[in-house]
Amino acid sequence: MTATRLIVFARRPELGRVKSRLAATLGAARALAAYRRLLEATIALAEASGADRLELRLADDGASQEARDTPVPPEAWNLPSVLAARGWSVAPQRGADLGERMHEALSQALSMGERPVLIGSDCPSLSPSDIAAAFAALDRADAVFAPTEDGGYALVGLSAPAWALFDSIPWSTTRVADRTRQRAAEAGLRVEWLRTVWDVDVEADLLRWEAQGG
Repeated sequence: MTATRLIVFARRPELGRVKSRLAATLGAARALAAYRRLLEATIALAEASGADRLELRLADDGASQEARDTPVPPEAWNLPSVLAARGWSVAPQRGADLGERMHEALSQALSMGERPVLIGSDCPSLSPSDIAAAFAALDRADAVFAPTEDGGYALVGLSAPAWALFDSIPWSTTRVADRTRQRAAEAGLRVEWLRTVWDVDVEADLLRWEAQGG
């Protein structure tokens, strides 16, 4: 049976470098605290998902190619070493933009004969059943997505490399999901869309999560 791999994309939780839209109204310190909580919730989700293998991919924030190819030093931030001790793989994100980085991570897992699904670190509305549904969808589809209320998506999985789904997408806009659907149709790809979820980008989203116990 093909092993499943759940990949989590995240940023280092550093002051002034995460959740800029939250920081615009809450300040950098509160935005950082919120991001840490979101990341903790995402890790808990991943570990409850039932995926065979778990991987944390960290954004390089403009680092050089040499830095991107260097393993994350545990002394810089202890979460990678903590997760590695729990069996996670930890690696840097590689690519010029979000599309390249996601496709590279998914393609690497595919090259190892695995079935990969990738999620971000700011979507507390995702559940283990969503992850399970995504892996199941890859038995019959070339790709699977969980769209978000703001026009993007919070989850993507592939059963084979599909660069067309990531090339020339207007990232960080309300057109991401629509453009992805268009690219899939143009490429003749079979795509399955899961239920619509929501992520935490602005203060209203954070209040929504907190009202639900987050």
